[in-house]
Amino acid sequence: MRRLAARGAAGDAGEVAAPATDSTDCAQGRSPRPRRLIDLCAIWDPGAFLPAASWESAPGITRRRLNEAETLSSVREAQLERLEAARPRRPGSRERGPVLRMARQQPPPWVHAAVLLCLLCLSGAIEIPMDPSIQNELSQPPTITKQSVKDHIVDPRDNILIECEAKGNPAPSFHWTRNSRYFNIAKDPRVSMRRRSGTLVIDFRSGGRPEEYEGEYQCFARNKYGTALSNRIRLQVSKSPLWPKENLDPVVVQEGAPLTLQCNPPPGLPSPVIFWMSSSMEPITQDKRVSQGHNGDLYFSNVMLQDMQTDYSCNARFHFTHTIQQKNAFTLKVLTNNPYNDSSLRNHPDMYSARGVAERTPSFMYPQGTASSQMVLRGMDLLLECIASGVPTPDIAWYKKGGDLPSDKAKFENFNKALRITNVSEEDSGEYFCLASNKMGSTRHTISVRVKAAPYWLDEPKNLILAPGEDGRLVCRANGNPKPTVQWMINGEPLQSAPPNPNREVAGDTIIFRDTQISSRAVYQCNTSNEHGYLLANAFVSVLDVPPRMLSPRNQLIRVILYNRTRLDCPFFGSPIPTLRWFKNGQGSNLDGGNYHVYENGSLEIKMIRKEDQGIYTCVATNILGKAENQVRLEVKDPTRIFRMPEDQVAKRGTTVQLECRVKHDPSLKLTVSWLKDDEPLYIGNRMKREDDSLTIFGVAERDQGSYTCVASTELDQDLAKAYLTVLADQATPTNHLAALPKGRPDRPRDLELTDLAERSVRLTWIPGDDNNSPITDYVVQFEEDQFQPGVWHDHSKFPGSVNSAVLQLSPYVNYQFRVIAINEVGSSHPSLPSERYRTSGAPPESNPADVKGEGTRKNNMEITWTPMNATSAFGPNLRYIVKWRRRETRESWNNVTVWGSRYVVGQTPVYVPYEIRVQAENDFGKGPEPDTVIGYSGEDYPRAAPTDVKIRVLNSTAISLQWNRVYPDTVQGQLREYRAYYWRESSLLKNLWVSQKRQQASFPGDRPRGVVSRLFPYSNYKLEMVVVNGRGDGPRSETKEFTTPEGVPSAPRRFRVRQPNLETINLEWDHPEHPNGILIGYTLKYLAFNGTKLGKQIVENFSPNQTKFTMQRADPVSRYRFTLSARTQVGSGEAVTEESPAPPNEATPTAAPPTWPPTTVGATGAVSSTDATAPAATTEATTVPTIPSVAPTTVATTTAATTTTTAATTAERPPTTASGTKMPESAPDRQSIWNVTVLPNSKWANITWKHNFGPGTDFVVEYIDTYTNNQADIATQGWFIGLMCAIALLVLILLIVCFIKRSRGGKYPVREKKDVPLGPEDPKEEDGSFDYSDEDNKPLQGSQTSLDGTIKQQESDDSLVDYGEGGEGQFNEDGSFIGQYTVKKDKEETEGNESSEATSPVNAIYSLA
Repeated sequence: MRRLAARGAAGDAGEVAAPATDSTDCAQGRSPRPRRLIDLCAIWDPGAFLPAASWESAPGITRRRLNEAETLSSVREAQLERLEAARPRRPGSRERGPVLRMARQQPPPWVHAAVLLCLLCLSGAIEIPMDPSIQNELSQPPTITKQSVKDHIVDPRDNILIECEAKGNPAPSFHWTRNSRYFNIAKDPRVSMRRRSGTLVIDFRSGGRPEEYEGEYQCFARNKYGTALSNRIRLQVSKSPLWPKENLDPVVVQEGAPLTLQCNPPPGLPSPVIFWMSSSMEPITQDKRVSQGHNGDLYFSNVMLQDMQTDYSCNARFHFTHTIQQKNAFTLKVLTNNPYNDSSLRNHPDMYSARGVAERTPSFMYPQGTASSQMVLRGMDLLLECIASGVPTPDIAWYKKGGDLPSDKAKFENFNKALRITNVSEEDSGEYFCLASNKMGSTRHTISVRVKAAPYWLDEPKNLILAPGEDGRLVCRANGNPKPTVQWMINGEPLQSAPPNPNREVAGDTIIFRDTQISSRAVYQCNTSNEHGYLLANAFVSVLDVPPRMLSPRNQLIRVILYNRTRLDCPFFGSPIPTLRWFKNGQGSNLDGGNYHVYENGSLEIKMIRKEDQGIYTCVATNILGKAENQVRLEVKDPTRIFRMPEDQVAKRGTTVQLECRVKHDPSLKLTVSWLKDDEPLYIGNRMKREDDSLTIFGVAERDQGSYTCVASTELDQDLAKAYLTVLADQATPTNHLAALPKGRPDRPRDLELTDLAERSVRLTWIPGDDNNSPITDYVVQFEEDQFQPGVWHDHSKFPGSVNSAVLQLSPYVNYQFRVIAINEVGSSHPSLPSERYRTSGAPPESNPADVKGEGTRKNNMEITWTPMNATSAFGPNLRYIVKWRRRETRESWNNVTVWGSRYVVGQTPVYVPYEIRVQAENDFGKGPEPDTVIGYSGEDYPRAAPTDVKIRVLNSTAISLQWNRVYPDTVQGQLREYRAYYWRESSLLKNLWVSQKRQQASFPGDRPRGVVSRLFPYSNYKLEMVVVNGRGDGPRSETKEFTTPEGVPSAPRRFRVRQPNLETINLEWDHPEHPNGILIGYTLKYLAFNGTKLGKQIVENFSPNQTKFTMQRADPVSRYRFTLSARTQVGSGEAVTEESPAPPNEATPTAAPPTWPPTTVGATGAVSSTDATAPAATTEATTVPTIPSVAPTTVATTTAATTTTTAATTAERPPTTASGTKMPESAPDRQSIWNVTVLPNSKWANITWKHNFGPGTDFVVEYIDTYTNNQADIATQGWFIGLMCAIALLVLILLIVCFIKRSRGGKYPVREKKDVPLGPEDPKEEDGSFDYSDEDNKPLQGSQTSLDGTIKQQESDDSLVDYGEGGEGQFNEDGSFIGQYTVKKDKEETEGNESSEATSPVNAIYSLA
């Protein structure tokens, strides 16, 4: 059970001073004020007061708490005095006047503080514990515990259930209103109320229409102490109306045009979920081009021919009825200029131009126009939607004017067409705009968002449980937009119509209760509402008069381990809230402070248990009606410790191993010792024997290898130790004793012994372990103490490997345990087994904590922190710190407090004043040395002044100079960190150019009067404000200054594109600069031709500012061109962008003359392949690939990396040479000479290597001439080429003969319906009258052949049938086999088919010749 703060200062008993006269009254059970100031009697106990003369010497925490109480209660005290003056006097309250008058007569500080502590209790309340016995005994007004939602939508097929549950003592009764009128349940046989509940059940099994019961319902729960109300529950029946029948004509649309298919679903309750499918129930694929809007309509940004391959049906799914209704499907008919629907073009980048669809700039389909507005309620989701049309399909981007989108709440939906901001708040209001853009241009739509708010709680009224005579208040504070109104009710009736109560006063959103009595019980309702909704809250006022009682079992026994932390609980209850105190072994002093800490709920914490803490603890709860007590017996037990731990062992297979585990524990506790193997419970088989202090393994096998953990546990604690067992296989004895033995880490030292025990030193001796063929170089001695960091080992000292005994210097009051680690060149040994413990005697600390600081965390405090001392510097038990502080440069006395932790907060400090701070260590043996004084500062507050006389001087188009008057130091209210300038771009001097008004800042650290702001946008209007910044934050802003930046040079033109449609012309296109930075006066284009390393003459062209295209006639069809484009303002040319024309697709390499390759550079900074100790040599390789032939000799430059180096230069992409290898004559290895030049060629590479003795950094030049073209034979003279040409000529001659024979015999042709369209330029009509025929599947006709370019050609006919094919309705009868018309070209949409007769193929002609 959790207890609230006691009246007065119950938690600070013994720390509040009181007058002696009042002490006498308290001792006699009287009080200056019955039923209210009786709390002070529980605090002001004789013998527990501070004399008035010793107020200055009172503990700092006491005065600090009283000062806080005085500050926090100043407003509340003024309100109470005003109520006291306006309140009529009643018998029995005579003492109130003198008490308040005493407070106004400037009494001593302790009296004033005590009265203020009582006034703090106005908002106090008692919390009833959840103990069922108490809950059943105490009377309580009704409380609504469960109710239906405000908008209650029900399924018409089910019974209606309207929930209303409440609790109270006695149990409440229920009744309902419907549409603000009493609802008589007994008169309607369909309506019933659940037993012991207010839940309504409306049953329709016997008939009836649910719609008859729609309306607004409200539940009333009542007992003799008051009436509680539910929310007004609006009952609605779910509706799923049918879709109206309609006949939809096919939708005819031109390809590339936008289209909206409207859904217009029937209005349902709740609104249905909309989705689109085909009539065959296939979902409609949605993408950036085709998508569904939030309103359910289907939008096509542009219609394509493939969109008419399916139909489109809108479907509505209704939640409650679980039904789906389908609208009649839309059928599309797409008009196109190109009926050929090639699916391979769907993802083609030029899909629209390939289909002949004109490209268009974007325009918005939804919402319409350029601007709209939207209202959203706080806490809801804001959904903004922009759907645009255009060709190509535009992209949508979202922005917020004057700021960024909230990244933590914003997400994009529907292919970026929708922006959703979750949990909207007031700062999300403003103007948002969506930008639709494609390569043809962009457009935007602005949406103004207004955030309103239904009422939401700032301070919801809570149940108020008071003792008789106590004061309290109910607060009902809500916010909203517009501001909500507050209406108070009592037991469901308006408060204005209730009988007047002199003990109650309504002050707006607060009801103040004074001197409450049993008759004041009631349930109050607070209804706060605006046009967007309402909030209704119930809060009862209950007056209880209950003597103290204990809630926990009596005489509990608690056993704890020595040196641990423990908490003794003492839950209690009473009204008025009792005062709780703890006593030990019947002693009269209250336990609080030092090693004890009493929590607000009454629990007593003992920070570190000692033997002397064992005993009987008594908690006593006291209020005006009596007292109750309970006892807890605390027993302190010794910890469980393993003093002889198992150690790592190496055993041969078949031997016996014993692992020791000796434990020391409290004899009154039952000890259990268990073993784990590899952290799993160990199964004790026949080969193992477990004893109290050891584990024995007989006949060790390989499966026994692993880690073994000994776990010693009692019912209160446990300890464990681990060792590793290594099992070796049997090995033969080595025959070669002279062989080199492997080196290993040393074995652990053993048999540690402590001798020469002294107060501050001890001698540690150990026996070294085997060095494993590597001498031991060092020993590291480590220690562990069991008080501050038990189980953690620290390095103590290091000694040479030649010693095995050392004197260790020790610190006072540390329970030492030592171990030793041996080190050789291989590594460290395992730590030795720990030595026995040795505790040194205690002493006062010899040092104080370090890193003492004083810094404010709030404007009215100072947090003093320090680094706590460790175990070796504590020197004694109960280490604590004496913290002292006082204002610097004042003569006031030191404030001090004793702290066990590492921080302390000083409250109620002035803003940013220096303090002198001292922190001194203390233990039970005494205090440490006098500490040093450290200067700290209290908390900072926001600066009170702004820089004045801010002057701005424009330096250039992107920078300004600022100058200001510095603020006075006393207005900074902290440490001056910097002056800061906030500036934003208000607008551009260019018309119709949108700019971001996001605030930016420039910081000027230190106390300086001037600075420079740079990186501004030229040709813009700016606004600027200056602030002072300290550690707390920004101060007030200065007067807003405006300035204008002059013109600057523009940024680079955007999207500079170079296209080469043919070999004669080059087309250039570009867009205007993103940042004009002024008025554009034109563009400058510089270009030149280049061919390899050859450069042509540069040509300069100037264009008007509106020109964004240029077509250049190429003078040289072989060379490429490099273009540099920049924009100009009056200031000059801006940043340039450079592009090159694409390489010619059929660029050939000339072969007439022997080519030579351009210079090749080889750097000798590559990898070193080999190095010799006497003659260092390195190989460096680099590869270059030549691109354009030239007449210059090839040059290979190499930088050496060693004194004597072998360097390789590799050339690439060379035609094969005839030589298999060439070796240059070796030069004499003189100083700075080159020799052993070797060339190793292959089909495409040539590796050139040489040796040299030049210094590092030397460059080498390799020259060579490639003469492979002189040895190449002309392809026209090759035998294989001549034979191939002859074969082709012979084949063509045979085909011509066959065709001539066939034409003389005639053939059959298919009869087709003549096309209405004329022949196009693409129709494959031959000059001799032959045509191209194909069937419906585009398959070649029998007797057709495939041409060399892959197209299907009909074999030429003998006679000229073209005259008859163009003869209109005339008929031709050649041999009676068919009569009909000839078609020129087969159209894909024709459906009359496959009746073509077989034409004679060339193969058949050959058979006929045979």
